[in-house]
Amino acid sequence: MELDPLTDLTLERHLDLPRALVWECWTTPEHIRHFFVPSPHRVLDCEINLRVGGRFNTTFDVEGHEMKNEGVYLEIDPQRKLVFADSYREGWKPAPEPFLTAILLLADNPKGGTDYTAIARHRSAEARKSHEEMGFHSGWSAVIDQLEAYAKGLGR
Repeated sequence: MELDPLTDLTLERHLDLPRALVWECWTTPEHIRHFFVPSPHRVLDCEINLRVGGRFNTTFDVEGHEMKNEGVYLEIDPQRKLVFADSYREGWKPAPEPFLTAILLLADNPKGGTDYTAIARHRSAEARKSHEEMGFHSGWSAVIDQLEAYAKGLGR
């Protein structure tokens, strides 16, 4: 995938987890609640309809404020690629103020575990810069750390 440094942010990591488990965590509401927002914030609710055009809705508690994020899946390649965006809601209803398209790429690492790439694709260079200044790298790194700790705790 070709990245555009003007509009895309990316984060790559190696996870000491099987790819199937990482995928399961990213596609199951009960799992999403445990890692999808940096602590001490919390995921209050998650609704998933795992199909292209299906909903990926989350509600967060951020410092006592409820934040709703509604989106849809744009591409699903099981255990390899997951693309979702907040530019549409289920039923292809356009969102009034979209922020990003998220792309998750998962691959088996030859030495074991999973190579994990998260890409945040923005509509403009200004939106990308704003997201970076909001703490994209630290926030998304925290989410990956939480995902790995949570998944290891599942004992699989």
